[in-house]
Amino acid sequence: MRTLWRRMWGAALLDADTYEEVEADPRSLGQAVLVVGAAALAIGAAHWIRATGTEVHPDRVALQVTVSVLEPLVLWIGGSAATLMVGATFFRGPETETDFAEVLRTTGFAFTPGLLQIFGALPPPPLGLAIDFAVRAWVLVAVVIALRQALDFTTLRAIGTFGTGAVLLYLILWGLIVAPLPL
Repeated sequence: MRTLWRRMWGAALLDADTYEEVEADPRSLGQAVLVVGAAALAIGAAHWIRATGTEVHPDRVALQVTVSVLEPLVLWIGGSAATLMVGATFFRGPETETDFAEVLRTTGFAFTPGLLQIFGALPPPPLGLAIDFAVRAWVLVAVVIALRQALDFTTLRAIGTFGTGAVLLYLILWGLIVAPLPL
């Protein structure tokens, strides 16, 4: 457990060496799952706390909490796959040598700041929204660093890979979820 906490601390501080360590350790995939799962639960708890005491129907609250818990998991797995496809093909550099598990491990630890999203439920609402926005931005920066280390890229290539992978994932999810719905 000490290694997990140390790695989470390093990932939250955006320490490149921590991401290199996680990339090189195949056993850290289980830890990455725990990090993403904990961040997902923090987001779900924040949504539930915000909805408590409001006039929102309980079924709608349950749906919002479920979606908010599933979102990081889908983004982690789908985003890792999309960025690996993009990074290993279009943005591939001379040093790029990676696999899906390495990208999953590093990007999983990049969700560490997401644990703070529980504070997004703080009143008044503008404070909670500001915290939510800041934490999401922090996670995005951490994901770029994680991709940079996993794909052995420059920061600019990692940003390009992240952006292109995000668009690809959006198009895939839109095609799977939104397009089939009747209008």
